[in-house]
Amino acid sequence: MTRRIGFPCCGLIRRLHLPRLLLLGVACHSVVCGFLQSVLEGSANLPHLASNGSNHDQDYCETEAKLASSLDFWTLSSADLIAVLPVDPVKENYVRKVKNCIFSVAFPTAFKSRVRLVAVSKEVLEDILDLDLSVSETDDFIQLVSGEKIVSGSVPLAHRYGGHQFGIWADQLGDGRAHLIGIYMNSLVVSDDEVWRDQFYNGNIMKERGAVVLRAAKSWFRIGSLEILAHYGELDLLRTLLDFIIQEHFPSVDVKEPNRYMDFFSIVVSETAQLIALWMSVGFAHGVCNTDNFSLLSITIDYGPFGFMEAYNPDFVPNISDDERRYKIGNQANIGMFNLNKLLQALNPLLDSRQKQLAVQILEGYPVLYYTRFSKLFKAKLGLLGEREEDDDLIAFLLHLMEMTEADFTMTFRQLSEITQSQLLELNIPQQFWALKTVSKHKLFPAWVSQYLLRLKSNMNDSDSERRRRMTSVNPRYVLKNWMAESAVQKAERNDFSEVRLLQEVLQHPFQKHSAAEKAGYSAPTPSWAEDLRVSCSS
Repeated sequence: MTRRIGFPCCGLIRRLHLPRLLLLGVACHSVVCGFLQSVLEGSANLPHLASNGSNHDQDYCETEAKLASSLDFWTLSSADLIAVLPVDPVKENYVRKVKNCIFSVAFPTAFKSRVRLVAVSKEVLEDILDLDLSVSETDDFIQLVSGEKIVSGSVPLAHRYGGHQFGIWADQLGDGRAHLIGIYMNSLVVSDDEVWRDQFYNGNIMKERGAVVLRAAKSWFRIGSLEILAHYGELDLLRTLLDFIIQEHFPSVDVKEPNRYMDFFSIVVSETAQLIALWMSVGFAHGVCNTDNFSLLSITIDYGPFGFMEAYNPDFVPNISDDERRYKIGNQANIGMFNLNKLLQALNPLLDSRQKQLAVQILEGYPVLYYTRFSKLFKAKLGLLGEREEDDDLIAFLLHLMEMTEADFTMTFRQLSEITQSQLLELNIPQQFWALKTVSKHKLFPAWVSQYLLRLKSNMNDSDSERRRRMTSVNPRYVLKNWMAESAVQKAERNDFSEVRLLQEVLQHPFQKHSAAEKAGYSAPTPSWAEDLRVSCSS
């Protein structure tokens, strides 16, 4: 049987425990763009967070008691960042090429019309930012998250980077609509301002509502952040930025060690393999895996028109702008290798001949790292314990059946997590397990079930109830499918944000059954009206 390496995610949303986070405000052309990014995006660590005078080294109870009830005593600071990394001396805001700097000062332009807060994360506000939820109801907060107000101490910055886009060097890129303005996560505001968009690049230009989403991440530095400096021979600045990133985000690497860039590269290779394996494990397609969209911290940032694969298909492409299907879900692991090679090329000017040879060996180890992580994740999805030689074939066999029957990826694994072994043994698939029932139509399904049940018997000290508990903890019942987002957008355009908030609530706990989500059909087959939904780089 041919084994295919390449298909779909979920460690994309990592819980943030650090007090230092970078706020990125992005002007979006529509509610759909803003909402999708707020749900899935990673986050950053640039300005220092100081809130209400609290000390993040204090224990939780003491910090909790000091939640700020207003923004009057809540400050941001970009000092640590711009003290080390140079800022473009030109202060005017216009499109231009810049050199010998990492950032440009760029103040956001506020909406002209009324703005409304659509969704906010209580957990982020209170657990990370030390702000009481009531703050989100104030005018100051609305002005902050919509770009109208800049908190004292914050210097809004646009980041300069380059990148390989669809395999071709695109030279200087950098943030245009995005500003590094402060600290926060999962906040979405909309206005009545209209923005012209050509969603599918077909000349069908139409107006859509403007929106802004604020995102948080430990860092927004990406492979392209280094590529642009290497490309223009700004090697001193390249070394400065690398040392800053290592000191801030790679504590296991000694910034004074001569081999620090090798150690850094080794970690990035390993963590990138892990990230893409996680993407694959939940059927997530990034959409535009350009080097300017690939994080140096291996977190999910700046994804394009992403999509969660519905019917299992290694050739699934969420982005109709990707004519060559370069970023199809089954090619993401290979693209990871391509992007890491571009990272190595950016590092090469700082490496001696011996280090270059070692770095090539590190990169050559990526495929094994990736497949090892991929295999481990899928064995967990099937509830397998221990190691057996036949495990990879068992996984490949199931995926083959799913591909041939066009079974729903997410719900097939979820329903395997919920069905009993006795039901499988009898090949009695109740109608409620609709995705699994689709797979069962293949003539080889009984053979797979026989192999699977035999393998489960080799699980030591296991029970069927424990298997199901274990599997439901790693196989989500809900993922953000395009039709769900489209449904929320259609309501939001009528100023009904109820489904936006429902999705936010459900997707915070995707492994738990949610009555309102069930009623909305989030675990049901895709409705017929949504079968032809498409997104592009301009969606």
